[in-house]
Amino acid sequence: MSITDEIAKLNELKKSGAITEEEFDTAKAELLKQIAVEKPKTEDGVLKDENMWGMFVHLSQFAGYLMPYMGFVLPIVLWQINKDKSGIIDMHGKNVANWMISAVIYSIICFILFPLLIGIPMFIALVIIGIIFPIIGSIKANDGIVWEYPMAIKFFK
Repeated sequence: MSITDEIAKLNELKKSGAITEEEFDTAKAELLKQIAVEKPKTEDGVLKDENMWGMFVHLSQFAGYLMPYMGFVLPIVLWQINKDKSGIIDMHGKNVANWMISAVIYSIICFILFPLLIGIPMFIALVIIGIIFPIIGSIKANDGIVWEYPMAIKFFK
């Protein structure tokens, strides 16, 4: 039964005299409070907001293409702001932070290996997976799955 049906039923009870005006107002306030408290959930019980914020944490890495260093700053800021609200968002943030730190280490290794020419294809591969991994992570986060980036060194557990 929907909230509107329940309010209509309460109204009928009030009209018939089964409940008083005060009882009607109290019961109606309780029903309306439930609407404010209820949040949309997915099938596995995870809040849709958690999935959305997890997705934003992954996709925010692309902010670096718009403004220098924002691809590092924005994911960390989003993670830090929302980590206390949900353990799932915290796990997404840790995975993204682990990947970003690992990618910096891998890019330094690629630059060291540039004179040997092996660093160039390695760096190109790193750029490609630096685009693919956040997309996969955001899709998984939207589905309610916490995905660990392959090749990410675990600094945060």
